[in-house]
Amino acid sequence: MATDTWTHHRAKVAALSRDRSPDDPALTSARQSLKAARLEDYIRRTVDAAPPLTPEQRDRLALLLRGGGEAVA
Repeated sequence: MATDTWTHHRAKVAALSRDRSPDDPALTSARQSLKAARLEDYIRRTVDAAPPLTPEQRDRLALLLRGGGEAVA
């Protein structure tokens, strides 16, 4: 389950934040991993709840995820 993945990352952030400074590279990396895992979980739940996408819709959404700018409506 995807939630298990992000809760693992949340626990790692909590453990690292006990004895490291906020700008510690390991803590910064763990926070980024947590954000990515939570985003993945959100996207997975959203896609699972949505009707099937057309190829054009998938391409527009993929462009956004790749950071390729705004999708054209």
